[in-house]
Amino acid sequence: MGLLTELRDSISRAASSLFSEQDPKRIGIYGPPNAGKTTLANRIARDWTGDAVGPESAIPHETRRARRKENVEIERDGKSVQIDIVDTPGVTTKVDYTEFLDHDMEKDDAVRRSREATEGVAEAMHWLREDVDGVIYVLDSTADPFTQVNTMLIGIIESQDLPVLIFANKIDLEESSVKRIRNAYPQHETVPLSALEGDNMDEVYDKIAEYFG
Repeated sequence: MGLLTELRDSISRAASSLFSEQDPKRIGIYGPPNAGKTTLANRIARDWTGDAVGPESAIPHETRRARRKENVEIERDGKSVQIDIVDTPGVTTKVDYTEFLDHDMEKDDAVRRSREATEGVAEAMHWLREDVDGVIYVLDSTADPFTQVNTMLIGIIESQDLPVLIFANKIDLEESSVKRIRNAYPQHETVPLSALEGDNMDEVYDKIAEYFG
């Protein structure tokens, strides 16, 4: 009788462990072009996996297809949180090929890039509506956060009832204003950071674990 009980308990523990395991949560990194989304994605991926997610560039719309880094395990306070990072293209209402001409790009290349960027916006919106479990919304703290695109996207995120953290990036720059972002979206927590310099990343990881763990 004791053997049967022990066997039953062992099977029960194994089944409980099996079904309690969850797939990593897909966390989409969203925001306008050149806010530093890929820089942040690379910072997180390198800190916890040693690998980058994708190339970074000062030219708008460098990321034109969503890139995914799977099984990023973040350890905070003795606990681990496993997420998949989805670095999405910058969302804007219009992509004009002429903006690429200012970066010494040939017209044909500029037109192709603008077409790819437009397709990337559509892909980013698909991910938001169908395939993410939470959102990191990256804003350039040197720019006006109260724009049509930001208001629209944050409204969509709220309508999807997704957990969202706003990251005020580029605090290493003199014209940065985190307060301006907090005032624009007071309903969400805003975390200041510099993804480029690695400033305040401890708080970034604490908040990721708190919100998405």
